[in-house]
Amino acid sequence: MLYPQDLEQKLGFDRIREQLSELCLSPLGRAFVQKIRFSDNFAVIDKLTRQTAEMKAILEESTGEFPSQNYLDATPALDKMRVEGMVLSLDEFFDLKLSLRTIRQVLKFLADQEEGRFPFLTELAGNVKVEKSVSDAIDRIIDDRGQIRDNASPELADIRRRLISEAAGVRKKLDSMLKHAKSSGWVGDDVSLTVRNGRMVIPISAEHKRKLKGFVHDESSTGQTLFIEPADVLDANNEIKELEYAERREINRILIQLANQIRPHLPDLQKACQFLGMVDFIRAKAKFASLLGAVNPAFVNQPVIDWRMARHPLLYLSFQKQGRKVVPLGIELRQNQRILVISGPNAGGKSVALKTIGLVQYMLQCGLLVPMREDSTVGLFQNLFIDIGDEQSLDNDLSTYSSHLTNMRHFLQFAHKRTLFLIDEFGTGTEPSLGGAVAEAILEDLTKSGAFGVINTHYTNLKTYADKTQGLVNGAMRYDGEHLEPLYQLEIGKPGSSFAFEIATKIGLPKSVIERAKGKLGTQQVNFEKLLKELDIEKKVFSEKNIEIGIKERKLAQQLVETTALQTRLDNDQKKIINDAKQKAKQLLATANQRIESTIREIKENKAERDTTKQIRQELEQFEKQELKIEAVAEPEREEFIPEGGEIAVGSFVRIKGQATVGEVLAMKGKDVEIRIGDLKSNVKLNRLEKVSKKAFKEATGEKGAGAGIRTGVGGIDINEKMMNFSFNLDIRGKRGEEAIVELDDFLSNALMLGFNELRIVHGKGDGILRQLVRNHLKSYKQVGKMQDEHPDRGGAGVTIVQMR
Repeated sequence: MLYPQDLEQKLGFDRIREQLSELCLSPLGRAFVQKIRFSDNFAVIDKLTRQTAEMKAILEESTGEFPSQNYLDATPALDKMRVEGMVLSLDEFFDLKLSLRTIRQVLKFLADQEEGRFPFLTELAGNVKVEKSVSDAIDRIIDDRGQIRDNASPELADIRRRLISEAAGVRKKLDSMLKHAKSSGWVGDDVSLTVRNGRMVIPISAEHKRKLKGFVHDESSTGQTLFIEPADVLDANNEIKELEYAERREINRILIQLANQIRPHLPDLQKACQFLGMVDFIRAKAKFASLLGAVNPAFVNQPVIDWRMARHPLLYLSFQKQGRKVVPLGIELRQNQRILVISGPNAGGKSVALKTIGLVQYMLQCGLLVPMREDSTVGLFQNLFIDIGDEQSLDNDLSTYSSHLTNMRHFLQFAHKRTLFLIDEFGTGTEPSLGGAVAEAILEDLTKSGAFGVINTHYTNLKTYADKTQGLVNGAMRYDGEHLEPLYQLEIGKPGSSFAFEIATKIGLPKSVIERAKGKLGTQQVNFEKLLKELDIEKKVFSEKNIEIGIKERKLAQQLVETTALQTRLDNDQKKIINDAKQKAKQLLATANQRIESTIREIKENKAERDTTKQIRQELEQFEKQELKIEAVAEPEREEFIPEGGEIAVGSFVRIKGQATVGEVLAMKGKDVEIRIGDLKSNVKLNRLEKVSKKAFKEATGEKGAGAGIRTGVGGIDINEKMMNFSFNLDIRGKRGEEAIVELDDFLSNALMLGFNELRIVHGKGDGILRQLVRNHLKSYKQVGKMQDEHPDRGGAGVTIVQMR
């Protein structure tokens, strides 16, 4: 069910229908465009979108193989052909010839593809057939210029041969007469033969008309020239005329005979022409999808919206012509968050987001591809209800608010679990407090119905209701709070601020008026709007910090990979050196053994003569000194760490056994110990560690020792809780000097205890007094390393960024 009746016009689908009609090549294709209807039949929609997706692939991949012309509507000619004896014109037969050729080309293209490549288009063409005998019969009679062939029948061939012969004879006689008339001065030298009333004549001056016998067929507009058929060619021209009549009668006979030959195949031809119109229609949808960059996302038979980078089709095409880009929309509606309540400033993109959702969902359920990312998921809805725009009507005596309530009555009456409703400016049109209350009551019933929906509103009570109610979720159109410019980005999960006071300030409304307005509104609402604005700023800052951290993590991972590769190479080199040393040792040992055995043999052979034995021993000692000499190796100086007694506990300083690496124990779990080594944390087995003194740790690292790492349970303070509740952003705008300094001291104490390296203090610009006071006080802290203004986009001189040492 669709509501209201003019839903297509409100969403802009009528303009899409117009563009599809322009892309069609035939009246049949345009007729199919006008038949487009919203459907809730999953199988039908799936088939239509898959057909379009396959055609889009064909148009983008094929190189002129798929026919792109002669999508002609031959159905009127086929209807006339049903009546026996009805004569079709040559043009009608020629259109039929061209359309049948296109149909055969489409069928051949699909038949030549690999099996299963275009299954849905192949299925569409499955029952279509054009007998070759029909095409051959038409081709045998009509040529590619749309003329009857000379050999269409023996009689026609004879008639045309005689026509050519008679015409040549007449022209020869007339050429001779014209030449004589020119030489006699009856006509000018530039005059040539012409035709009047189907007969060949000579143009001659009126003053010489009696000098040429014949029949006057026409005269010029001035009456100065007459067109005369000479009497000598009268009979020949009569013969040509009779032959032309005979040719016409023979052509009619041939065409009637051709129609009789085709008539038995009319049902197949009618079906084939309908197929051609459908192909033209699908082709137009595919070309429109290419213009939009539209795709066929995952389609499921259940109510769900999970879209990535969805774009408003008409806005996308309009911006494309202007060289601008549309900000894409990301939205997710599921069972646990069925209704999205969007808030934010005026002109921030709320209505465009609403119309994008409605139009894109409507397009898909009409069988069109949709402009979004391919990894999106589109669900199926039975009802689509919208309340967009002003329905004020003098005829029905309806005010704006009354028309909204009329729509809401319909929504409440017919909404169910497969309904998608879209409401723009929910509750407006009457006294705000009453309108907000009525809107909240209606929203309660819509929530109970299980329907899906998107609502735009400025009412705080609806934002609060969405925050605490299961099935609802807040959303905000993002807004640059510093420059007061819309970003047109939908952010789901938090409500948006209307930025009413900020926009009023930007426009130039007097400051006194704005201050009085804040006073009349009350502190609770002002603080709520202020909190939303500050949350947006903090989110932007955190986002940038996350990017920086991501870059550092990638660099660290790269360094880890390089270190691991270096360690592996060193290990391999060490193994290689040891292996080489062992090999050399084996060779030396073998040489030494051979030398010893040789020495013993010589002593025995010389029967231990004293001088000879002494000489052999000296040679052996000389070999030992030269060949087995041990060379000195410079050993690197090692730091000596004296182990300290006692058990290792949290806060102890430890060294990894066999290494010079020292660290501080952060936590212990059984035999696993978490230690901090510089800025890195690592888990090491307890039996690989030995305790060292505080002095040794300080000498090795240069750190001050205790307190250098993150501790828990110090002085009865729950560090985890403080860490969760601490914000690096301190806002002291509007504070007196003494109050600001007290808050600043507490803020810095917590930051130092928790180990934050960068802080953000929001003091505002004003006259710069509070800014100077804060910076002077920060200089008294030796832990403060650097102070600078925030980026101009995030506050500039109104915010101080503090870098800790």
